[in-house]
Amino acid sequence: MPHVESAAASDGPPLQDAWHAEFQRLVPLWESLRNTSEVIIPISISRVNQFDAARLDVEMSAMLKEQLVKVFSLMKPGFLFQYEPELDAFLEFLIWRFSIWVDKPTPGNALMNLKYRDERAAPITGKEVRTGLEGPGLSVSQKIFYCISFVGGQYIWSRLQSFSAFRRWGDSEQRPLARCTWGLVQNAEGLYKAASFFNLLLFLYGGRYKTIVERILKARLVYESPNMNRAVSFEYMNRQLVWNEFSEMLLLLLPLLNSSSVKKFLLPFSKDNSAGSSGDEADCPICRSSPSIPFVALPCQHRYCYYCLRTRCSATSSYRCPRCNEVVVGIRRQGSV
Repeated sequence: MPHVESAAASDGPPLQDAWHAEFQRLVPLWESLRNTSEVIIPISISRVNQFDAARLDVEMSAMLKEQLVKVFSLMKPGFLFQYEPELDAFLEFLIWRFSIWVDKPTPGNALMNLKYRDERAAPITGKEVRTGLEGPGLSVSQKIFYCISFVGGQYIWSRLQSFSAFRRWGDSEQRPLARCTWGLVQNAEGLYKAASFFNLLLFLYGGRYKTIVERILKARLVYESPNMNRAVSFEYMNRQLVWNEFSEMLLLLLPLLNSSSVKKFLLPFSKDNSAGSSGDEADCPICRSSPSIPFVALPCQHRYCYYCLRTRCSATSSYRCPRCNEVVVGIRRQGSV
């Protein structure tokens, strides 16, 4: 039968050159397995980690600045205000000196498990590449240019803005040179903002070089340890949200509450009611001091300061004595009829 004969033919021995065809098909796969060291390992660094690291560095600088300002708190007010750009540059220089200059990550990068790598000298393939994160740190020239651009550039720009505003270069009454310089400053600022925005778009797309200086220096942030992942815990976040909502509710309700009314409401349920009534009868129960102008409340005859008792009775029409919880219907100077 034709069907049986075709099945028998298919189950027969393979063709004479079938092994050669199979060998030719598997040779590229074998070569790729042998040359795995030449395969480029793609790495992806979290953009959120890089933004968080920059934000943490700013917060660290603000904390150091706050502590440094407290040192000069006893000096005349406004002393540090005129030297604020120098103070910011000094703190930024300290962070750079004890982190990037000595091949260590900044405080924010350390918390986010990041470090700077010289992308120009980083190995792409080879036997030494295992995770794709290998590579040398920044060179001396890169570190110096990083300090000049970040620390010096921010300081010079801040001083230039304050000086131009103080001299009023933008006024129409100024000399043409001053107005021209002011125009150049404004154009430079606009150009830098546009370049920063374009660099941000490239960073969001590729995940490399979040600032222009990093792109110029080829200083890339990579993970310092490949086994350390970003641990996100929502427990603290939920607790913080609950506390924020609760504090906002208290700030809304506390001004609407009358403390004396709440105290009068809770006084009958207090266990120290008898102890409060048996206290020192010579002191004013409101200010807890000896009355300078002694007055007594009617009808309970307990001693008060005149101003304490008068203000309480004026604020509340049915003021109750804290000692006996009786309604005060009138006041009288002590010793008078």
